[in-house]
Amino acid sequence: MERKDAIKIFDNKKVRTVWDNELEKWFISIVDVISALTDSVDPTAYWRKLKQRLREEGNETVTNCHGLKMQAPDGKMRLTDVADTEQVFRLIQSIPSPKAEPFKQWLAQLASERLDEMQNPELSFDRALEQYKRLGYSENWINQRLKSIEVRKELTDEWKQRGLKEGVQFATLTDVITQAWADKTTKEYKQLKGLKKENLRDNMTNTELILNMLAEASTKDISQVVEPVTFAENITVAQQGGKVARVAREELEARTGKKVVSSINAQKALIEKKKRKNE
Repeated sequence: MERKDAIKIFDNKKVRTVWDNELEKWFISIVDVISALTDSVDPTAYWRKLKQRLREEGNETVTNCHGLKMQAPDGKMRLTDVADTEQVFRLIQSIPSPKAEPFKQWLAQLASERLDEMQNPELSFDRALEQYKRLGYSENWINQRLKSIEVRKELTDEWKQRGLKEGVQFATLTDVITQAWADKTTKEYKQLKGLKKENLRDNMTNTELILNMLAEASTKDISQVVEPVTFAENITVAQQGGKVARVAREELEARTGKKVVSSINAQKALIEKKKRKNE
């Protein structure tokens, strides 16, 4: 499965979802659906009892549900029962709730938005733009962040063409690039900024984003020329791409006397922004 994890919001409740690119469908955490629809203090226990009852009734929906690893509240990836949108529609019929109809509409909209984005990728950028605006990011930063998404996609597409796999190989190469230009692995970079589960790029300054884009774009361009075959050769290319941005970083630091890689994260930056407005 080539998956894209996302957290959606229904009635202020988080609903964990996974988009399967191969099957072209959403898989949704059943426990999260129950939490969104009911007042149960233990949605897991609620689902366990409901699942047992449905099995006794010979309900095929339960039989067809399967487990996927999703991020739990403690940050760890844990196996949880999921269902596709069609199965969720059927399950809702077995969950008495005044929110059932609004949830069905929300679910239909979720599927529709994804299909729209597949036909017109610009829509996903538009939705990301609105989300960043709501969080308080500046227009300039948002433009850089959206561009960085495009650059990253071009790089991962190049890696896929080279036969590399998402997961460990992508993460390793990303670490190599980051280490090459920033002198820090992704984990070390996040620790510097005081991050845990937050996205590193969402917490970079404009300059950090630009240099990270330069590193990834350079890696992609070099890869297209060199055409690496083995994973080791791809690591070498990643190092070369990262070093292009490292040269730019060191030149900028020499001219400004300021470190580019900083501990500033989005929360700190937004607090400082509000302070300046109030002064």
